[in-house]
Amino acid sequence: MIIMPLYLPLKHKSFLADTPLFFPATTYYAEQKLFSKGKMPKWMERLTSSNVMLKFASSMSGTTSAEGMEGMTISMIKGEDAAFQNQVSRIIEWIKNHEKPDIIHLSSSLLIGIAKAIRQAIDIPIVCSLQDEEVWINTLNVNYIETAWNGIADNIHFINRFVTSSEFYKSIVLEKFPQIKEIEVIYPGIDTNKYISNNYPKHPTIGFFYRMNRENGLDILAEAFVLLKKEGVIPNLKLKIGGGYTGKDKTFLKKVKKILVQYIEDVEFCHNYNLDEHTRFYSSISVISVPLTFDEGFGLYLCEAFAVGRPAVVPATGSFPEIVEDGGILYHPNNSENLAQALKKLLTDKDLYQKTALKAKKLSEIRYNEKILAEKLGNMYNFVV
Repeated sequence: MIIMPLYLPLKHKSFLADTPLFFPATTYYAEQKLFSKGKMPKWMERLTSSNVMLKFASSMSGTTSAEGMEGMTISMIKGEDAAFQNQVSRIIEWIKNHEKPDIIHLSSSLLIGIAKAIRQAIDIPIVCSLQDEEVWINTLNVNYIETAWNGIADNIHFINRFVTSSEFYKSIVLEKFPQIKEIEVIYPGIDTNKYISNNYPKHPTIGFFYRMNRENGLDILAEAFVLLKKEGVIPNLKLKIGGGYTGKDKTFLKKVKKILVQYIEDVEFCHNYNLDEHTRFYSSISVISVPLTFDEGFGLYLCEAFAVGRPAVVPATGSFPEIVEDGGILYHPNNSENLAQALKKLLTDKDLYQKTALKAKKLSEIRYNEKILAEKLGNMYNFVV
Protein backbone atom coordinates (compact mmCIF):
# COMPACT_ATOMS: atom_id res chain seq x y z
CA MET A 1 0.00 0.00 0.00
CA ILE A 2 1.22 3.48 -0.90
CA ILE A 3 0.02 6.42 1.18
CA MET A 4 -0.19 9.70 -0.73
CA PRO A 5 -0.60 12.55 1.78
CA LEU A 6 -2.47 15.66 0.64
CA TYR A 7 -2.35 19.18 2.12
CA LEU A 8 -0.29 18.45 5.25
CA PRO A 9 2.62 16.08 6.00
CA LEU A 10 2.07 12.90 8.01
CA LYS A 11 4.45 13.28 10.94
CA HIS A 12 3.14 10.80 13.48
CA LYS A 13 5.00 7.50 13.84
CA SER A 14 1.81 5.53 13.10
CA PHE A 15 1.81 6.85 9.52
CA LEU A 16 4.38 5.82 6.96
CA ALA A 17 4.03 8.16 3.99
CA ASP A 18 5.61 6.67 0.89
CA THR A 19 5.41 9.72 -1.35
CA PRO A 20 6.09 13.45 -1.32
CA LEU A 21 3.42 15.80 -0.01
CA PHE A 22 0.97 16.68 -2.79
CA PHE A 23 -1.22 19.79 -2.85
CA PRO A 24 0.65 21.35 0.14
CA ALA A 25 -2.01 23.35 1.92
CA THR A 26 -0.17 26.66 2.22
CA THR A 27 1.01 26.61 -1.40
CA TYR A 28 -2.31 25.54 -2.84
CA TYR A 29 -4.22 28.12 -0.80
CA ALA A 30 -1.90 30.90 -2.01
CA GLU A 31 -2.15 29.66 -5.60
CA GLN A 32 -5.93 29.75 -5.40
CA LYS A 33 -6.01 33.24 -3.96
CA LEU A 34 -3.29 34.85 -6.08
CA PHE A 35 -2.52 32.73 -9.14
CA SER A 36 -5.69 30.82 -10.07
CA LYS A 37 -5.18 31.72 -13.74
CA GLY A 38 -1.41 31.51 -13.87
CA LYS A 39 1.64 29.95 -12.27
CA MET A 40 3.07 30.84 -8.89
CA PRO A 41 6.70 32.05 -8.95
CA LYS A 42 9.17 29.39 -7.84
CA TRP A 43 10.49 31.47 -4.93
CA MET A 44 6.98 31.85 -3.51
CA GLU A 45 6.27 28.17 -4.02
CA ARG A 46 9.41 27.29 -2.04
CA LEU A 47 8.39 29.70 0.71
CA THR A 48 4.80 28.52 1.03
CA SER A 49 5.76 24.83 0.98
CA SER A 50 8.54 25.24 3.54
CA ASN A 51 8.54 23.18 6.71
CA VAL A 52 7.88 26.31 8.76
CA MET A 53 4.74 27.21 6.81
CA LEU A 54 3.46 23.63 6.78
CA LYS A 55 4.15 23.24 10.49
CA PHE A 56 2.10 26.36 11.17
CA ALA A 57 -0.74 25.05 8.99
CA SER A 58 -0.59 21.68 10.76
CA SER A 59 -0.95 23.39 14.13
CA MET A 60 -4.21 24.90 12.87
CA SER A 61 -5.52 21.74 11.17
CA GLY A 62 -7.87 20.81 14.01
CA THR A 63 -9.57 24.18 13.72
CA THR A 64 -10.22 24.22 9.98
CA SER A 65 -13.65 25.22 8.70
CA ALA A 66 -15.16 25.56 5.22
CA GLU A 67 -15.44 29.33 5.54
CA GLY A 68 -12.90 30.96 3.22
CA MET A 69 -12.03 27.62 1.58
CA GLU A 70 -14.55 27.89 -1.26
CA GLY A 71 -11.92 28.32 -3.96
CA MET A 72 -9.89 25.29 -2.90
CA THR A 73 -13.01 23.18 -2.46
CA ILE A 74 -14.40 23.91 -5.94
CA SER A 75 -10.94 23.51 -7.46
CA MET A 76 -10.46 20.04 -5.95
CA ILE A 77 -13.93 18.95 -7.02
CA LYS A 78 -13.97 20.28 -10.59
CA GLY A 79 -10.25 19.89 -11.35
CA GLU A 80 -10.11 22.62 -13.95
CA ASP A 81 -8.17 25.71 -12.85
CA ALA A 82 -4.45 26.38 -13.32
CA ALA A 83 -3.54 25.93 -9.64
CA PHE A 84 -5.13 22.49 -9.60
CA GLN A 85 -3.51 21.43 -12.86
CA ASN A 86 -0.10 22.51 -11.59
CA GLN A 87 -0.45 20.41 -8.43
CA VAL A 88 -2.15 17.33 -9.89
CA SER A 89 0.46 17.07 -12.64
CA ARG A 90 2.96 16.21 -9.91
CA ILE A 91 0.83 13.29 -8.75
CA ILE A 92 0.51 12.00 -12.31
CA GLU A 93 4.25 12.40 -12.92
CA TRP A 94 5.06 10.59 -9.68
CA ILE A 95 2.76 7.69 -10.58
CA LYS A 96 4.26 7.39 -14.06
CA ASN A 97 7.83 7.39 -12.73
CA HIS A 98 7.19 4.89 -9.94
CA GLU A 99 5.34 1.60 -9.66
CA LYS A 100 1.87 1.99 -11.12
CA PRO A 101 -0.73 1.11 -8.46
CA ASP A 102 -3.39 -1.47 -9.18
CA ILE A 103 -6.03 0.80 -7.73
CA ILE A 104 -6.37 4.28 -6.21
CA HIS A 105 -8.68 5.00 -3.28
CA LEU A 106 -9.71 8.62 -2.70
CA SER A 107 -10.77 9.40 0.85
CA SER A 108 -13.62 11.74 -0.14
CA SER A 109 -15.62 12.92 -3.14
CA LEU A 110 -14.31 16.39 -2.24
CA LEU A 111 -11.16 15.17 -4.05
CA ILE A 112 -12.97 13.86 -7.11
CA GLY A 113 -11.18 16.27 -9.45
CA ILE A 114 -8.05 14.18 -8.87
CA ALA A 115 -9.89 11.13 -10.24
CA LYS A 116 -10.79 13.10 -13.34
CA ALA A 117 -7.19 14.15 -13.96
CA ILE A 118 -5.69 10.71 -13.32
CA ARG A 119 -8.22 8.80 -15.41
CA GLN A 120 -7.64 11.15 -18.33
CA ALA A 121 -3.89 10.52 -18.14
CA ILE A 122 -3.51 6.93 -16.86
CA ASP A 123 -5.77 3.87 -16.94
CA ILE A 124 -6.10 3.08 -13.22
CA PRO A 125 -9.33 1.99 -11.46
CA ILE A 126 -10.39 4.48 -8.80
CA VAL A 127 -12.50 3.91 -5.69
CA CYS A 128 -13.92 6.88 -3.79
CA SER A 129 -15.26 7.08 -0.24
CA LEU A 130 -18.41 9.05 0.53
CA GLN A 131 -19.04 10.28 4.06
CA ASP A 132 -20.67 13.44 5.37
CA GLU A 133 -19.65 15.64 2.43
CA GLU A 134 -22.58 17.91 3.21
CA VAL A 135 -21.05 18.77 6.59
CA TRP A 136 -18.37 20.66 4.65
CA ILE A 137 -20.21 21.67 1.47
CA ASN A 138 -23.33 23.04 3.12
CA THR A 139 -21.24 25.37 5.28
CA LEU A 140 -19.58 26.97 2.25
CA ASN A 141 -20.69 30.41 1.14
CA VAL A 142 -24.19 29.90 -0.25
CA ASN A 143 -23.05 30.92 -3.75
CA TYR A 144 -20.74 27.88 -3.95
CA ILE A 145 -22.90 25.08 -2.57
CA GLU A 146 -24.75 24.16 -5.77
CA THR A 147 -21.52 24.44 -7.77
CA ALA A 148 -19.84 21.95 -5.44
CA TRP A 149 -22.61 19.37 -5.63
CA ASN A 150 -22.89 19.74 -9.42
CA GLY A 151 -19.13 19.37 -9.73
CA ILE A 152 -19.22 16.04 -7.91
CA ALA A 153 -22.12 14.87 -10.08
CA ASP A 154 -20.24 15.81 -13.25
CA ASN A 155 -17.21 13.70 -12.28
CA ILE A 156 -18.97 10.62 -10.92
CA HIS A 157 -18.26 8.67 -14.12
CA PHE A 158 -14.51 8.81 -13.41
CA ILE A 159 -15.04 6.59 -10.34
CA ASN A 160 -15.20 2.80 -10.68
CA ARG A 161 -16.79 2.14 -7.30
CA PHE A 162 -18.06 4.25 -4.43
CA VAL A 163 -17.92 3.12 -0.81
CA THR A 164 -19.59 4.61 2.25
CA SER A 165 -19.66 3.98 5.98
CA SER A 166 -23.30 3.17 6.75
CA GLU A 167 -26.55 2.04 5.17
CA PHE A 168 -28.00 5.33 6.37
CA TYR A 169 -25.54 7.42 4.40
CA LYS A 170 -25.84 5.16 1.39
CA SER A 171 -29.54 6.10 1.19
CA ILE A 172 -28.63 9.79 1.44
CA VAL A 173 -26.10 9.52 -1.39
CA LEU A 174 -28.40 7.56 -3.70
CA GLU A 175 -31.11 10.17 -3.22
CA LYS A 176 -28.69 12.99 -4.11
CA PHE A 177 -26.89 11.12 -6.90
CA PRO A 178 -29.30 8.58 -8.45
CA GLN A 179 -26.85 8.12 -11.34
CA ILE A 180 -24.58 6.13 -9.00
CA LYS A 181 -25.57 2.52 -9.60
CA GLU A 182 -23.75 0.79 -6.76
CA ILE A 183 -22.36 1.85 -3.41
CA GLU A 184 -20.51 -0.56 -1.13
CA VAL A 185 -21.16 -0.18 2.60
CA ILE A 186 -18.06 -0.90 4.69
CA TYR A 187 -18.00 0.21 8.31
CA PRO A 188 -14.89 2.07 9.51
CA GLY A 189 -12.35 0.15 11.56
CA ILE A 190 -9.56 1.12 13.91
CA ASP A 191 -6.48 -0.52 15.37
CA THR A 192 -8.17 -1.76 18.53
CA ASN A 193 -4.80 -2.65 20.09
CA LYS A 194 -4.11 1.06 20.54
CA TYR A 195 -7.19 1.36 22.74
CA ILE A 196 -6.67 -1.66 24.98
CA SER A 197 -7.09 -0.58 28.60
CA ASN A 198 -8.49 -2.05 31.78
CA ASN A 199 -8.45 1.33 33.50
CA TYR A 200 -11.62 3.16 34.41
CA PRO A 201 -11.88 6.71 35.69
CA LYS A 202 -12.04 7.17 39.44
CA HIS A 203 -15.35 9.01 39.09
CA PRO A 204 -18.16 8.59 36.52
CA THR A 205 -17.12 10.73 33.56
CA ILE A 206 -19.07 11.79 30.49
CA GLY A 207 -16.88 12.24 27.42
CA PHE A 208 -17.34 14.45 24.35
CA PHE A 209 -14.84 14.30 21.48
CA TYR A 210 -15.61 16.33 18.36
CA ARG A 211 -15.29 19.89 17.17
CA MET A 212 -16.57 22.08 19.99
CA ASN A 213 -19.44 23.83 18.23
CA ARG A 214 -23.20 24.24 18.26
CA GLU A 215 -23.79 21.80 15.40
CA ASN A 216 -22.21 19.01 17.42
CA GLY A 217 -24.46 19.73 20.39
CA LEU A 218 -21.88 20.66 23.02
CA ASP A 219 -24.29 23.16 24.59
CA ILE A 220 -26.95 20.43 24.85
CA LEU A 221 -24.50 18.20 26.68
CA ALA A 222 -23.42 21.07 28.96
CA GLU A 223 -27.03 21.75 29.93
CA ALA A 224 -27.65 18.04 30.54
CA PHE A 225 -24.55 17.85 32.75
CA VAL A 226 -25.77 20.79 34.84
CA LEU A 227 -29.18 19.15 35.25
CA LEU A 228 -27.51 15.95 36.49
CA LYS A 229 -25.23 17.84 38.89
CA LYS A 230 -28.18 19.73 40.36
CA GLU A 231 -30.14 16.51 40.77
CA GLY A 232 -27.17 14.97 42.57
CA VAL A 233 -28.03 11.32 41.92
CA ILE A 234 -24.61 10.55 40.36
CA PRO A 235 -21.96 11.39 42.99
CA ASN A 236 -18.74 13.05 41.75
CA LEU A 237 -19.94 13.20 38.14
CA LYS A 238 -17.34 14.66 35.75
CA LEU A 239 -17.38 15.96 32.18
CA LYS A 240 -14.39 15.71 29.83
CA ILE A 241 -14.42 17.63 26.54
CA GLY A 242 -11.95 17.03 23.70
CA GLY A 243 -11.64 18.14 20.09
CA GLY A 244 -10.65 21.31 18.28
CA TYR A 245 -12.48 24.53 17.58
CA THR A 246 -12.19 27.47 15.21
CA GLY A 247 -12.04 31.17 15.96
CA LYS A 248 -15.66 31.26 14.89
CA ASP A 249 -16.51 28.88 17.76
CA LYS A 250 -14.97 30.99 20.53
CA THR A 251 -18.15 32.94 21.28
CA PHE A 252 -20.08 29.68 21.46
CA LEU A 253 -17.50 28.18 23.83
CA LYS A 254 -17.86 31.18 26.13
CA LYS A 255 -21.57 30.43 26.26
CA VAL A 256 -20.88 26.77 27.08
CA LYS A 257 -18.48 27.71 29.87
CA LYS A 258 -21.08 30.11 31.23
CA ILE A 259 -23.60 27.24 31.33
CA LEU A 260 -21.05 25.12 33.21
CA VAL A 261 -19.68 27.85 35.48
CA GLN A 262 -21.33 26.55 38.65
CA TYR A 263 -19.65 23.15 38.20
CA ILE A 264 -16.59 24.16 36.19
CA GLU A 265 -14.24 22.40 38.64
CA ASP A 266 -15.81 19.12 37.53
CA VAL A 267 -15.20 19.88 33.83
CA GLU A 268 -11.97 19.28 31.90
CA PHE A 269 -11.36 20.91 28.51
CA CYS A 270 -8.67 19.17 26.44
CA HIS A 271 -7.66 21.99 24.10
CA ASN A 272 -4.40 20.60 22.72
CA TYR A 273 -4.90 17.72 20.31
CA ASN A 274 -2.30 14.98 20.37
CA LEU A 275 -2.76 11.62 18.65
CA ASP A 276 -1.25 9.68 21.54
CA GLU A 277 -3.38 11.53 24.08
CA HIS A 278 -6.37 10.99 21.81
CA THR A 279 -6.22 7.21 22.21
CA ARG A 280 -6.00 7.60 25.98
CA PHE A 281 -8.96 9.97 26.11
CA TYR A 282 -11.45 7.13 25.89
CA SER A 283 -9.94 5.22 28.80
CA SER A 284 -10.50 8.28 30.96
CA ILE A 285 -14.27 8.42 30.39
CA SER A 286 -17.21 6.21 31.37
CA VAL A 287 -19.51 7.00 28.46
CA ILE A 288 -19.27 8.84 25.14
CA SER A 289 -21.96 11.40 24.30
CA VAL A 290 -21.95 13.62 21.22
CA PRO A 291 -25.50 14.97 20.80
CA LEU A 292 -25.26 16.00 17.14
CA THR A 293 -27.91 18.37 15.83
CA PHE A 294 -27.59 17.00 12.27
CA ASP A 295 -27.76 13.54 10.67
CA GLU A 296 -24.26 12.10 10.48
CA GLY A 297 -23.16 9.26 8.22
CA PHE A 298 -20.84 7.84 10.85
CA GLY A 299 -18.93 8.98 13.95
CA LEU A 300 -15.46 7.48 14.30
CA TYR A 301 -15.48 8.49 17.98
CA LEU A 302 -18.01 5.70 18.51
CA CYS A 303 -15.55 3.10 17.14
CA GLU A 304 -12.88 4.48 19.43
CA ALA A 305 -15.08 4.50 22.52
CA PHE A 306 -16.40 1.01 21.77
CA ALA A 307 -12.83 -0.31 21.46
CA VAL A 308 -12.34 0.53 25.15
CA GLY A 309 -15.77 -0.81 26.05
CA ARG A 310 -17.37 2.57 26.62
CA PRO A 311 -21.07 2.74 25.73
CA ALA A 312 -22.68 5.67 23.94
CA VAL A 313 -25.58 7.95 24.78
CA VAL A 314 -26.58 9.70 21.56
CA PRO A 315 -29.76 10.93 19.84
CA ALA A 316 -31.76 8.46 17.74
CA THR A 317 -30.91 10.29 14.52
CA GLY A 318 -28.82 9.75 11.39
CA SER A 319 -26.71 6.60 11.48
CA PHE A 320 -26.67 6.34 15.30
CA PRO A 321 -29.37 3.62 15.59
CA GLU A 322 -27.55 1.52 12.98
CA ILE A 323 -24.11 2.04 14.51
CA VAL A 324 -24.84 1.88 18.24
CA GLU A 325 -27.42 -0.91 18.39
CA ASP A 326 -27.34 -2.14 22.03
CA GLY A 327 -23.94 -0.59 22.73
CA GLY A 328 -25.57 2.34 24.49
CA ILE A 329 -28.78 4.31 24.82
CA LEU A 330 -30.60 6.28 22.13
CA TYR A 331 -32.99 9.09 23.04
CA HIS A 332 -35.43 11.34 21.21
CA PRO A 333 -36.01 14.20 20.77
CA ASN A 334 -32.54 15.67 21.09
CA ASN A 335 -32.70 18.08 24.01
CA SER A 336 -30.85 18.45 27.28
CA GLU A 337 -33.67 17.01 29.41
CA ASN A 338 -33.88 13.77 27.43
CA LEU A 339 -30.11 13.50 27.27
CA ALA A 340 -29.82 13.96 31.04
CA GLN A 341 -32.40 11.24 31.64
CA ALA A 342 -30.63 8.82 29.29
CA LEU A 343 -27.26 9.48 30.93
CA LYS A 344 -28.78 9.03 34.39
CA LYS A 345 -30.39 5.76 33.35
CA LEU A 346 -27.06 4.38 32.13
CA LEU A 347 -24.84 5.66 34.92
CA THR A 348 -27.09 4.67 37.81
CA ASP A 349 -27.90 1.14 36.64
CA LYS A 350 -24.80 -1.05 37.00
CA ASP A 351 -26.33 -4.00 35.20
CA LEU A 352 -27.41 -1.85 32.25
CA TYR A 353 -24.02 -0.17 32.10
CA GLN A 354 -22.19 -3.50 32.07
CA LYS A 355 -24.53 -4.91 29.44
CA THR A 356 -24.10 -1.95 27.07
CA ALA A 357 -20.35 -1.78 27.70
CA LEU A 358 -19.94 -5.46 26.81
CA LYS A 359 -22.04 -4.96 23.68
CA ALA A 360 -19.96 -1.93 22.71
CA LYS A 361 -16.78 -3.98 23.09
CA LYS A 362 -18.31 -6.82 21.07
CA LEU A 363 -19.24 -4.45 18.24
CA SER A 364 -15.65 -3.27 18.19
CA GLU A 365 -14.44 -6.85 17.84
CA ILE A 366 -16.85 -8.04 15.17
CA ARG A 367 -17.51 -4.89 13.14
CA TYR A 368 -15.46 -1.76 13.84
CA ASN A 369 -11.87 -2.95 13.69
CA GLU A 370 -9.18 -2.62 11.05
CA LYS A 371 -8.86 -6.35 10.31
CA ILE A 372 -12.48 -6.62 9.21
CA LEU A 373 -12.19 -3.31 7.37
CA ALA A 374 -9.11 -4.54 5.51
CA GLU A 375 -10.79 -7.81 4.53
CA LYS A 376 -13.87 -6.08 3.15
CA LEU A 377 -11.82 -3.45 1.32
CA GLY A 378 -9.62 -6.17 -0.17
CA ASN A 379 -12.65 -8.03 -1.48
CA MET A 380 -13.98 -4.84 -3.07
CA TYR A 381 -10.62 -3.97 -4.64
CA ASN A 382 -10.35 -7.45 -6.16
CA PHE A 383 -13.78 -7.05 -7.68
CA VAL A 384 -12.97 -3.62 -9.13
CA VAL A 385 -9.59 -4.65 -10.56
